[in-house]
Amino acid sequence: MVFFKIIFFIFSFIQADLKLSKINDGFDKPIYVTSFKLNHNYHFVVEQDGIIQLLKNKKKMPNPFLDISDRVHQTFYPADERGLLGLAFHPKFSSNGYFYVNYIDQEGYTVISRFRCEEMIVNKKSEKILLKILQPYSNHNGGHLEFGPNGYLYISVGDGGSAGDPENRAQNLNNYFGKILRIDVNNGDPYGIPKNNPFIGKNSINQEIWSYGLRNVWRFSFDKLNGDLYLGDVGQNNFEEIDFESSSSKGGFNYGWKIMEGFHCFESSECNSENLTLPIYEYPNNANYIKTLAGIKQKDRDGCSVTGGYVYRGKLIPELYGKYIFGDYCTGKVWSFNYDGKEIYNFENHTNTIMKSIAKKSFYLSSFGENDDGELFMIDYSGILYQLID
Repeated sequence: MVFFKIIFFIFSFIQADLKLSKINDGFDKPIYVTSFKLNHNYHFVVEQDGIIQLLKNKKKMPNPFLDISDRVHQTFYPADERGLLGLAFHPKFSSNGYFYVNYIDQEGYTVISRFRCEEMIVNKKSEKILLKILQPYSNHNGGHLEFGPNGYLYISVGDGGSAGDPENRAQNLNNYFGKILRIDVNNGDPYGIPKNNPFIGKNSINQEIWSYGLRNVWRFSFDKLNGDLYLGDVGQNNFEEIDFESSSSKGGFNYGWKIMEGFHCFESSECNSENLTLPIYEYPNNANYIKTLAGIKQKDRDGCSVTGGYVYRGKLIPELYGKYIFGDYCTGKVWSFNYDGKEIYNFENHTNTIMKSIAKKSFYLSSFGENDDGELFMIDYSGILYQLID
């Protein structure tokens, strides 16, 4: 045990020169990837207009895993945030064939639904809708799905859109907007409420709510080792943030939006943050696409839209082990840090080595992904799937 602690101590001072290795390309507006092993290595690449592409041993299969483009809102302009946004496989997928999707339908509803497949063939008629939420605006839909270590399904829902959360939805516990929801898909019809959800028994509050006061959590993840939860919350005018919950959390946290943005009061110079859970990290969002495309040098920690990542628990990059790695959609910047529950340390910017490895000037980092072994993947919205290597 002492030996392994020494090795970890040494690696914590070694910078990880991260690179990317291309797995496949030609995807249409890819926004998420996940991977697991059955009898083969499978990758599932979610395309925004309603298709999930299947890769078997890194080779794209001729037919999609799922095509629900007839049900999903089709993107008509580059910044459209709607579409097929999230995918999560049931922990017992190998035996029950269940997987779950999060999409905006053609009527403007967020839809959380379940499909079933057998031998990697999906029956589209098997769709069972668990939850529908009418979106008041076209943006800030959240969209991520993830099963926690407790087997419950966590769902991110954005604040409902427009700008500045005009109806203060994220602070209102009578709606689903600006929240993380937690439901039990194994009990109840169409789902159950976990008995230890923070607002259980309070009939005036939506009891699916796990935490609130969030603007637009695009991606979140659980640490494979200890179950800690990291959330990347996209900011409004000035700051992007990373939020955190320990695995022992009982939920009910108020992350502050729109009272605060990052560590700062949002609408006034003074505000009461006494009962709020502040982020563990923020960075300025004063970078933009035009500067990136023009090759204008920007500050190392500036961006414009956070893409939440994962705590690395793989074996290919030992010097990255235990660090949370995340990035920025607009600039393609990639950072990592250690977090001990109180402080961030060993902060690194990996952007230069990553960009050199793919010989590109721009990288629209729409998502990270993780496989069973804890290895990580990165998706470029322009259509390329990469694996993170050293």
